[in-house]
Amino acid sequence: MEHHSKILIVDDEFFNIESLVGLLKTTYKIMVAKNGEQALRALQGDALPDLILLDIIMPGMDGFEVLRRLKENPHTREIPVIFLTSKNDIESESQGLYLGAVDYISKPFHTTIVHARIRTHLGLKRKMALLEKMVSLDGLTEIPNRRSFDSAKKREWDRAMRAGEPISLIMMDVDQFKQYNDHYGHSGGDVCLQSVARALFNCMHRPGDLVARYGGEEFVAILANTDPEGSERVAEQLRQAVVALQMPHASSTVAAHVTISLGVATILPTPVATPEQLQEAADQMLYEAKRQGRNRFCKISLPC
Repeated sequence: MEHHSKILIVDDEFFNIESLVGLLKTTYKIMVAKNGEQALRALQGDALPDLILLDIIMPGMDGFEVLRRLKENPHTREIPVIFLTSKNDIESESQGLYLGAVDYISKPFHTTIVHARIRTHLGLKRKMALLEKMVSLDGLTEIPNRRSFDSAKKREWDRAMRAGEPISLIMMDVDQFKQYNDHYGHSGGDVCLQSVARALFNCMHRPGDLVARYGGEEFVAILANTDPEGSERVAEQLRQAVVALQMPHASSTVAAHVTISLGVATILPTPVATPEQLQEAADQMLYEAKRQGRNRFCKISLPC
């Protein structure tokens, strides 16, 4: 796994960069920046490094300021930073650790120390990522859970607000799931939820879209930059994806197979609106879809 890891080296001295690149290039993918401004520009894209080796003493923006900006930015705050420094005083080390650095490597650096500390912090980062993934997934269906949805809802709402883009939310319920459980047993119900979850999850194709298990037999989707027409298309795709499973439901009065009902709501976020209002509207539409006979979606566009 190590050779897939990417490291950004930030140092204004050519000799240090050359030495580190020569030391690490056979094990890691290497990015290089010669000053703080260049480093911050390199971190604006999506191809972020897994770890940053950051010099403290640089002309213009020093390493402390670079680290401060990294930690202020949600896009980069989780990248572990190891300081490279010839400053060995307690005050400088304390300041760096207080700002969020994970470690220090003193100059002139030793090969074994550099490799050991990089390996340690990349290992910790992988373990943290695994833990984050575990707590963000639903244990039964292995799709995002309610915690993930709540986080995505806030993130995409804020993004839509900044960009002036619409956002849509879909609440979904497996039709007459209690009757399904009663007929096929709880183990059969679990298999049903797992199959429905996979079908719904496979309908999500854009980075800003997310489908999650909300609880019990209820699922939810957040659709970034999606207008009413787009949300209708996605809702129908979701409904049809479950129908296509053709999973028998002998106790259903809706159809001979498992179906879902959906409530769809769309809004252009404003400072006076809230994501909770959007979700409540979708929930009301879900209730309406059930009232109208299930295996369908009902929609609403909220006023701005």
